[in-house]
Amino acid sequence: MKITIYTDGGSRGNPGPSAIGVVIYKENQIIKTYSEFIGEATNNETEYQAVIFALKKAKLLFGKKKAKEMEIEFLMDSELAVKQLNHEYKIKEERLQLLFIKIWNSILDFKIVNFKHIPREKNKQADRLVNEALDGQDREQTLI
Repeated sequence: MKITIYTDGGSRGNPGPSAIGVVIYKENQIIKTYSEFIGEATNNETEYQAVIFALKKAKLLFGKKKAKEMEIEFLMDSELAVKQLNHEYKIKEERLQLLFIKIWNSILDFKIVNFKHIPREKNKQADRLVNEALDGQDREQTLI
């Protein structure tokens, strides 16, 4: 089985209030979307957090047994994160190194996991989810 996952992360400020967005496809159909406010983080940290979140959700959605036979293709608009996850760039920031380790430990639960860079305009759904989570958090803070 193969699934495609679009992920995005963003922060308003760097670091600043941050959120993630995840869109999971199976056979060209959306099967699940997620967005979540994650607190204070940098833009790069949010990209990694989105991948960690997506891997956990994919395992929960399909189960441990199916995960072992599953191929996942991540489509992300962060060229830096993709190149780091594909071992093309070194990761110098300690906080990103820790997130990288979490991702690689989670990848062990799946048959194949690939990371591919896409232009931002092809990642509009995940980006919209990030902004909705950030806007929702902004509204909540205004009401307090």
